[in-house]
Amino acid sequence: MKKKVLTALFACCMLAATAQDKPARAITMEEYEKAKKFTVKDLDNDTYAKFDNTYVLDRYEMRKPYYITGDDGAKKRVDIYKLLAKEGMADLGTVIFYTNEKGKLYTALVPNFTADPKVWNKYFEDIHAIDKEEKNYVLKLSYILSKECSFQLYKAQHQGKDLKEESGTYGSDICFPGTQEVAMADGSHRQLRDVKPGDRVITVDPATQKTSAVLVKELTTHEAKNYAITQLLLLAADERETAAGKEVKLHAKVLQATPNHPITTANGLKKIGEVNIDEEVMCKDGQPGAYRRFTVFDKTEKAGGTQQVYNIIAEAGSTFMMNGVMVMQK
Repeated sequence: MKKKVLTALFACCMLAATAQDKPARAITMEEYEKAKKFTVKDLDNDTYAKFDNTYVLDRYEMRKPYYITGDDGAKKRVDIYKLLAKEGMADLGTVIFYTNEKGKLYTALVPNFTADPKVWNKYFEDIHAIDKEEKNYVLKLSYILSKECSFQLYKAQHQGKDLKEESGTYGSDICFPGTQEVAMADGSHRQLRDVKPGDRVITVDPATQKTSAVLVKELTTHEAKNYAITQLLLLAADERETAAGKEVKLHAKVLQATPNHPITTANGLKKIGEVNIDEEVMCKDGQPGAYRRFTVFDKTEKAGGTQQVYNIIAEAGSTFMMNGVMVMQK
């Protein structure tokens, strides 16, 4: 995963450097640590700032800030600057100023493609540390950088072990981990393992998006094994330009299932393990009874650890909503 991340970030910085038409040189670890402490006095008005008579922060392509709001309703501000060495105006990297809804500022410095791997590793450590304090920081940072650089960058953090390192069981079982949440007919959500025969769940017609409540006939339980689990990170964004900058409302959903469970995509039914990044999957929108297509932003496959897995058999309908994602009954 880290190799993929490095490759994507190298590509992003190469593209940004080309767009800026600036020569690039490797930033040292000392410069990296020093630059993280640089601040811009007035993010609204300061588009060009000098430091120590040695470095320059230049607002990236004179872009206005992003204002990005997640499903929690909290609005974050993101400002992007290029870090340049004053001598020769060499490109050292990209500085991201991220201000949360409480006014706290977090600074990230994305090195350019010439940086030493040790600097890159320090960058990853730094943004992971911020992510532990500021929920979904990495996701929002990734979205902004991917929009600006035309690449999908640092996506969901890799959880669990890669299947190359730990063997996961592939089989005919078509099901979900018990912690996935099912949309119930009364508007609540319940972990799949706690659903019982006689409960009523939501089913949606994939063609008409008409919603109805159906009775659960059976909760199928498969024996505990170390199942292979496919995880999709799905995003949808509403964007609009304002006088202040670009407003982004970002919606995210995460779905886990055994690789052979079918879900509804814009290209028809597919096994979740065969769904590709950038494909579209039908998901619950924020409004009651509303559904929309979310884009697969990241896909990982891992051995999920020894656990039981489950599936619902209902008296009618062909789908149910799992973690807000339309999946097929099977």
